[in-house]
Amino acid sequence: MKFEALRHRVKRAEQVVAIRANETQCNWFTLSQVWREGWTPLRIITVGVAGGFLAGKLEPGSARFQGARWLQMIGSVSNLMASAQAAFASMQAAEAADTAEEAADKMDEAADPAPVAPVRAAAAAAAPRASVSATQEAAQPQPAEAATDVSER
Repeated sequence: MKFEALRHRVKRAEQVVAIRANETQCNWFTLSQVWREGWTPLRIITVGVAGGFLAGKLEPGSARFQGARWLQMIGSVSNLMASAQAAFASMQAAEAADTAEEAADKMDEAADPAPVAPVRAAAAAAAPRASVSATQEAAQPQPAEAATDVSER
């Protein structure tokens, strides 16, 4: 095969992977949303009552049912689900931050029509920032003052 044909195949495979990842993320988001909405208070109580009934019927003291093992397994599964939800939430937060950063970059590019304008804008923006930072420093106490109730100003 020619090099260009290989490059084309790799590029196409990367596009397919990106599309599949996007579809998977959308499906995962839908599943997690439906899962959260599905756990209504009535269902939670029903599952708790049914679990308690089954645990009582299986005679926890008998040899065929070890209650501590079941409780440990349930706790482990619930921790696993909580970890998965936290990982998914952090992944969404990171993606949202990246999207916000890209949008800010696009807005900065759109706002800067000429290369000379950013230099002037930076010089003009530096003066108000200096006054704002000086005002903020004056308003905030020094670390030693913050540790005590009495300010020396």
